[in-house]
Amino acid sequence: MTKRIAFQGELGAYSHQACHETYPELEALPCRTFEDAIAAVRENRADLAMLPVENSTFGRVADIHHLLPESGLHIIDEAFVRVHINLLALPGTKLSQIKFAMSHTMLLGQCRDYLAEQGIQRVTGADTAGSAHHVADAGDPSMAALASELAGEIYGLDVLARHIEDEGNNTTRFLVMSRDPNYTRRGDDGMMTTFVFQVRNIPAALYKAMGGFATNGINMTKLESYMVGGSFAATQFYADIEGHPEDPGVKLALEELDYFTSQVTMLGVYPADPRRH
Repeated sequence: MTKRIAFQGELGAYSHQACHETYPELEALPCRTFEDAIAAVRENRADLAMLPVENSTFGRVADIHHLLPESGLHIIDEAFVRVHINLLALPGTKLSQIKFAMSHTMLLGQCRDYLAEQGIQRVTGADTAGSAHHVADAGDPSMAALASELAGEIYGLDVLARHIEDEGNNTTRFLVMSRDPNYTRRGDDGMMTTFVFQVRNIPAALYKAMGGFATNGINMTKLESYMVGGSFAATQFYADIEGHPEDPGVKLALEELDYFTSQVTMLGVYPADPRRH
């Protein structure tokens, strides 16, 4: 039986590209929402899910940090995908004919300068590959899509301009989710540990909770806060650290963290992608 990897979006989306590059042997399963991709794994319709968490130009992907702790899934890998944005149009169309470009709002923001220089108006679409699909179906030579070359191949569109993103290092980080955790040490670039926590209601609780990582020499590569339950008083923190929970320094730091928190949820332990450096 062919193994599957679920992703949010249509065939040709950058998440599909991430699946294709990282797990070429798996069948990609497109899903309407992030929740649907997570559910596909939980319900055994897919073995893994590929979920974007942040982009080097646009920042974190909304909603993902809220979904991960309640997903019931575990992070087993990460992938960094270089996002090249291309202007796609109907076959035979010339650049001078393009008046509008459709894509997900994140991509529209990532090539704002190019579109302004060309006098092309931005049109918000549901997602990148869906925009390419729409352009192919609409048959309007004045409308283009911003998407991957893979999307152009799938929907039969010409590439009018390649790599038009404003930032030369535009990269999206993805997390690979599985039903079962994998705490084995693997990979050649060290291990990463990701968790979420809520601090206790005491003065300087966050400062004290973080102290253990500093004193034990543990590098925290990400720390983000977000509200939970719609309350300004309830804040949850998402953290990535370098190392494995069984490393002596990490173990001591997590023990100290536990003392100053009301809740800690381990999301996953996975090999560091060499492209993060």
